[in-house]
Amino acid sequence: TLSPLKNPQGLGLSSHLDGLREENAKLKYRLNVLKRSLQEERSQCSKTMMNINQRLQEIFGEAIREACPDLENPPLAVTPNQQAKFGDYQCNSAMAMAQMMKSKGLKVNPRQIAENIQQNIPDNELIEKTEIAGPGFINVHLKRSFVSKLLTNLLLNGVQPPSLESKKKVVVDFSSPNIAKEMHVGHLRSTIIGDSMCRLFEFLGYDVLRLNHVGDWGTQFGMLIAHLQDKFPNYLTVSPPIGDLQAFYKESKKRFDEEEDFKKRAYQCVVKLQSKDPAFIKGWNLICDVSRNEFQKVYNCLDIQIIERGESFYQEKMTAVVKEFEAKGLVEMDEGRKIVFAPGQQIPLTVVKSDGGYTYDTSDLAALRHRLFDEKADIIIYVTDSGQGTHFQVVFAAAQMIGWYDPNVTRVEHAGFGVVLGEDKKKFKTRSGDTVRLMDLLDEGLKRSMEKLKEKDRDKVLSTEDLTKAQRSVAFGCIKYADLSHNRINDYVFSFDKMLDDRGNTAAYLLYAFTRIRSIARLANIDEAALRKAAETTEVLLEHDKEWKLGKCLLRFPEILQKILDDLLLHTLCDYLYELATTFTEFYDSCYCIEKDRQTGEVVKVNMWRMLLCDATAAIMAKGFDILGINPVSRM
Repeated sequence: TLSPLKNPQGLGLSSHLDGLREENAKLKYRLNVLKRSLQEERSQCSKTMMNINQRLQEIFGEAIREACPDLENPPLAVTPNQQAKFGDYQCNSAMAMAQMMKSKGLKVNPRQIAENIQQNIPDNELIEKTEIAGPGFINVHLKRSFVSKLLTNLLLNGVQPPSLESKKKVVVDFSSPNIAKEMHVGHLRSTIIGDSMCRLFEFLGYDVLRLNHVGDWGTQFGMLIAHLQDKFPNYLTVSPPIGDLQAFYKESKKRFDEEEDFKKRAYQCVVKLQSKDPAFIKGWNLICDVSRNEFQKVYNCLDIQIIERGESFYQEKMTAVVKEFEAKGLVEMDEGRKIVFAPGQQIPLTVVKSDGGYTYDTSDLAALRHRLFDEKADIIIYVTDSGQGTHFQVVFAAAQMIGWYDPNVTRVEHAGFGVVLGEDKKKFKTRSGDTVRLMDLLDEGLKRSMEKLKEKDRDKVLSTEDLTKAQRSVAFGCIKYADLSHNRINDYVFSFDKMLDDRGNTAAYLLYAFTRIRSIARLANIDEAALRKAAETTEVLLEHDKEWKLGKCLLRFPEILQKILDDLLLHTLCDYLYELATTFTEFYDSCYCIEKDRQTGEVVKVNMWRMLLCDATAAIMAKGFDILGINPVSRM
């Protein structure tokens, strides 16, 4: 039986093999044609900004697969080069690959691997040359002509986000103050960070739902309504003038703690409210409205768009959630409480208290279920202080256990943040030890920013309207930036002096830098139309080192946004904007954009390609500010 196999010709395999080889050669040829046309399409530049780092990862990924086809999941590491003399980007995969091979008993010199990768780099539109350095770093030099083309694309089409594979639905739960209580600095952080995350997702083309999970339900409403009945007995017909809700809350709390009869009535009020008695629902609505108006003042100052969907929204949905956990046999009894243990979690969730009431655990489960099934969210982010990290970890684990979502498909994440400290490094409080009212804080910011503008004599050159715009831009921009420029995970020290300092990585510095960049064209009498025409006809030259450095820095914007999308750490964007502003200053100091006559001060020459670099810098900075929720003004 073996003899025919020794002579395959006899089986007619030969012609079959030749046919396959021919077919294979044709397919390879077609694949190369497709690759080439894809590259041509890329180099024509679509309207969106290219993520250069990602493109280099594609190129090196292909080279690594060709160089080491047997290595499973080889590490892919491409980063911008820190030192310009070594090139623009660097691929550091060879060393890690050598380690991987070593663990499999293969001894290979990383430099040898790097050479192998280098030889397999496919034809591409953006690499000028590569060099191998040290133990196996591959230094990449980009084609200047290609970078210039990308900058022209940016100038013609504006700052367009990289194209999305699919439009995902994102829910961001942020701000979330409690009704009848003041918003404090913790809510300020959640509001600023959450808003900026929403702005990033919106810019990148996601469908974003901004939710305000306010504390608008619970036993405290019993004492508030009981107090409302005593203080404003005709509240059903005459709208009660509750001016200071904080004081109203304190009065009712004092009575609740001291008067036994009042306490009993408060509990009866809770029962009536939960049974949806119209008179009690009206009292509840009145209290909520007073709070809403207070919150809205803060949101107006900070330019926050958000949809209120408080705990009360999920009341009806909690019973079904408890039943679902019971039906799957996931509920245990513990001294009259109903609890749920999630795998890998030390602490259980209490879904029903011994008195039959629901808890935060129940309402958070109900909210998560609604966001997954009714809102059909692909990404859900909770922006609260880090102290709630464990709570959310358990809630997420329970939701996975019951099969609501698969973490490999749906991204559900708690983006925690540290506490706000005073300049004494203790918790941020007033002198008398009370929590700082947010409106007082924002008013103080306005006062300080006006002092700063007057110190710079801006009141002498700006109209009253422009001065007010600048005041608001600086005050609220500085408060937001001070928060966002710190790693959110760390505690941060709140200091107006530091925020309003126009040196270093602050909004004050960046806003002044931005205004200065925008004024360069105005001073040279170059209008929008002239810049637009120049973008269509003038090549952006990048011959000077500082032009090249600025050009590359501008084009890193998409990779910065991609990084934030992965880790939700917005300080990366602040660091980038600061780096861009300082890189621009180096460029402006070394390269004449406008040349003037020494005697008359008349403009004798405009270097148009440099004006275009100024324009591109302003465009990227403006988009960066927009994502941070900072509103720059044209004159400052």
